[in-house]
Parts: sequence; C-alpha cells; structure tokens
Amino acid sequence: MSGHSKWSTIKRKKGALDAKRGKIFSKLAKELAVAARSGGADPMMNPKLRTVLLACRAANMPRDNIDRAIKKGTGGADGAAYEEIRYECYGPAGVAIVVDVVTDNPRRTVAEIRHTLTKFGGSMAETNAVMWNFDRRGLIGVPKEGINEEDIFEKAIEAGADDVDTSGDRYDIYTAPTDLHSVADALDKMGLHAEEAKLTLIPKTTVALEAKALSTLMKILETLEEHDDVQDVNSNAEFTDEAVAAAMAAD
Repeated sequence: MSGHSKWSTIKRKKGALDAKRGKIFSKLAKELAVAARSGGADPMMNPKLRTVLLACRAANMPRDNIDRAIKKGTGGADGAAYEEIRYECYGPAGVAIVVDVVTDNPRRTVAEIRHTLTKFGGSMAETNAVMWNFDRRGLIGVPKEGINEEDIFEKAIEAGADDVDTSGDRYDIYTAPTDLHSVADALDKMGLHAEEAKLTLIPKTTVALEAKALSTLMKILETLEEHDDVQDVNSNAEFTDEAVAAAMAAD
C-alpha cells in the first residue's frame, strides 16, 4: 500500500488537492446530500451517511454546513440532485485510473474528464475494465506527532485495523470497509484523532512507469483531483521516491 500512501503525500506537499477548506467542505456537502437522499438522515440507520460524517469530523466541517447538506439530500431544502458515478480510465502506458464523482450534470462532468484524459494521452475505459485490480478499504490518516511506529501498530491492531503504512508524512491506517467507523472511534478514544477518514480503493498489483510516463500521469491525477465534481482518484501506478524524483526531473 506504500505506493498509494506516497501519492497521497505528494498531493499534500504540492497542495494540488483541496488546497482550500471551502473546497473540501463543498465536496463533502455533495456526498452528504447523496447519502441522505439514498438512505435517510439518521446516521445510525444509514451506514453511508455515517461514513461521510466521519470524513466531515476529520475535516472539522461546521455543523451548520452538515445539517444544510443533509436537508438538501432529504428534500428539506432546495438544491441540485446529485448523482454518484464511477469512471474507469486508462492513463499513460495503460495504467489503471478510477475516478469517483458526485455531479448534478453527468454529461458535462464526463466530457470534462474525457478532455483531461485525452489531453494527456489517456482514455475512458469500459465498466469493470480496471476495477478488478482494486480492493475497497477503509483509510484513516493520523498525524505522526507524539506517537512512534511501535505504538501506532499496537494501537491500530488493538482498535481492529488490518495494517499501518508508516512511509508517508503521516500514519495511514487501513481497515476492512465495514470496520472503518469502529476503528476510527476506537483510535479517537485513544487520543489519536484522524485528519482524514474515508473509504478508498487500493490496487492489488501496481505497475512501474518510466519517468516521462509517470510525470504525465501525475499531471492527469492532479488535474482530475482539482475538478469540483471529483471526490476521489486512484491509480495502480507505483510512486517510489526514486520514480517520483525521476518524473519531476523529466517534467
């Protein structure tokens, strides 16, 4: 999972994804509306909403923003009807890319995603063309300050996590999808407060790209992640320190 963690670290350093808090809240508001519309406003009866609320807590989203978004989803306030859509794509050298969006205009969104891919030599893929190579996992990001690697492994396993990646600028704790809430709550009670908590996709196998191809892929991922409708982007490319340094030199 270290390749996935490495790309997350790069994104945070470059500030390419959700650099402004307002953008984070806007994306979470869409997810709240979709979750509430599909399963109701009670998080105890709606696991999907509970997952988004966990992400909202990690992002310190104001309660008023949360309530307003949930009301939009349940029809208690005027607002756009959002749809969740997953696009499977190919990047340079055939690398797999999965783009999750929440949009009120699917035709516009897919056209803009296709334009980004085409601009950098990528393309849209058929449904299930690349998803076979990804597992859905819970991800909890915890700051490294104040806890060493031995302690984080001990506490994560005690909380019910499956694995911990220590290679990035924070600890990335992975869980089974159904255990995300319980593990995050257990860690919180231990004083380990998440700066990110969500469901994401982890590639089963990764591919190494040449420097130029990896540089192009990074441009694709950054451009997609900056799109207002895009919630998550994942690929099966390897992001080792050496590969990233070479890619940046080739840029």
